[in-house]
Amino acid sequence: MTHYKVELQNIDKSFGGIHALKNVTLRARPGEIHALVGENGAGKSTLVKILAGAYRLDRGRILIDGREVKINHPREGKEARVAIIYQELSLIPDLSVAENIYLHFLNQHKTWMPWKEINARSGELISRLGFQIPAGVKVRDLSIAHQQVVEIAKAMSEDVEILILDEPTAVLAPHETRKLFEVLDTLKGSGVTIIYISHRLEEVFQIADTITVLKDGMLSATLQASGTSQDKVIHHMIGRELETLFPERTIIPGDEVLRVNHLNAGKKVRDISFTVRAGEVLGIAGLVGSGRTEMIRAVFSADRRDRGDIILEGKKQKIYSVYDAVRAGLGFVPADRKTQGVILPLSVRKNLTITDLNSVSSIPGWISNKKDRIKSNDLMKTLRIKAVGAESEVSQLSGGNQQKIALAKWLGRTCKVILMDEPTRGIDVGAKAEIYQLIRDLSDKGISIIMVSSEMTEVMGMCDRILVMLDGRISGELQKGEYTEEKILRMCIDRNQHHAINI
Repeated sequence: MTHYKVELQNIDKSFGGIHALKNVTLRARPGEIHALVGENGAGKSTLVKILAGAYRLDRGRILIDGREVKINHPREGKEARVAIIYQELSLIPDLSVAENIYLHFLNQHKTWMPWKEINARSGELISRLGFQIPAGVKVRDLSIAHQQVVEIAKAMSEDVEILILDEPTAVLAPHETRKLFEVLDTLKGSGVTIIYISHRLEEVFQIADTITVLKDGMLSATLQASGTSQDKVIHHMIGRELETLFPERTIIPGDEVLRVNHLNAGKKVRDISFTVRAGEVLGIAGLVGSGRTEMIRAVFSADRRDRGDIILEGKKQKIYSVYDAVRAGLGFVPADRKTQGVILPLSVRKNLTITDLNSVSSIPGWISNKKDRIKSNDLMKTLRIKAVGAESEVSQLSGGNQQKIALAKWLGRTCKVILMDEPTRGIDVGAKAEIYQLIRDLSDKGISIIMVSSEMTEVMGMCDRILVMLDGRISGELQKGEYTEEKILRMCIDRNQHHAINI
């Protein structure tokens, strides 16, 4: 009989009227990297939270090393040697690396702390993972990649045997992702069972031994990575073939709509100038830290500009606040949807209409509930937002549906330009295809799109033109037909590589 490290057998879980998991089974072997994939809302996070003790199962069994265990609380998850690392890291920024790693150990000595021992053990743990991070440095001073290493070291300090990672590469640059994979290979070699959730199928095939696919809260397939393909996995995820991810371009961009001249904002945005035409999808590429996000936030006045002109349809705009930007005809979909893109405690309806309350008002200052419901229901249908109803709290929705809401709230306004920062981060391939089609529909109507993305295939597949940023400046421009990953990457890292920029 095959020995499994962990078995989740016939798991059921409901939240109110939502049946999140229906008779789901997952089995993973010791020293295996087991990928868990599926569309947003398929039940992936719910399943691993049950294993970690964050949720209680309604029905089913959890077996570890062939023995049934009860995990009804995160403490019981730790006792079963299970650790979970969420997409939003749970470190304490003002504590040191060592203090974060051994936080569970700090209350074991009532009168004194063996700091020398704690620092030494932290250094050894991190060194075993292949990194050199000073134990005394504050976590807030580390890169996101190094913070993730600290999270893993924290889990290993408690002798974890089952490690769950939920979208671990969502905020990592390519070289940081490679380092993370080296760490996971090291853990795999030491016998740790890794359950790896990701929407990036190319990563899944790069690292996983086995792939479990969930669809609509049910088990769709369990496949050996070496014996299947991305197309087959996508078919199991969405129930249909995904013939083309990027929709065909049908129009040619029109006249200039937006001109940005000599934009400066802090140290990350330095003397940037560019233009955008009507219906154009302009891509902004560059490595994490190149100034991409800071640049579009400065255009929208979400962050303060030091200087620079914003010219819309030939007229210089006085945009000093987000309010001014929205009134001028700009929309913005930020990268951090949970804290900036949506208001989690509010309903779907309120989130969808909050950017244009005048359109759902009978008289100024009075919202018409009827207009509000009609508009929100129309937007939910247009974007295929999955929720029990328009009154559902946005906090209860999957990440992909939250992302759709962050975008949909701008569709009710007459925007001339919509700025999008990582519009498909953390969402599945089916939801990506829907958002790509929506972006294409908007551009076909003459709305200009500025899209920041870390995924080269995304900017190459969706954009009419690509600007590349390096050290807070635009290092080059590529027209459709000139794109290659090598050219873009070279501009991302080579300070001596410059291409003409048409403004």
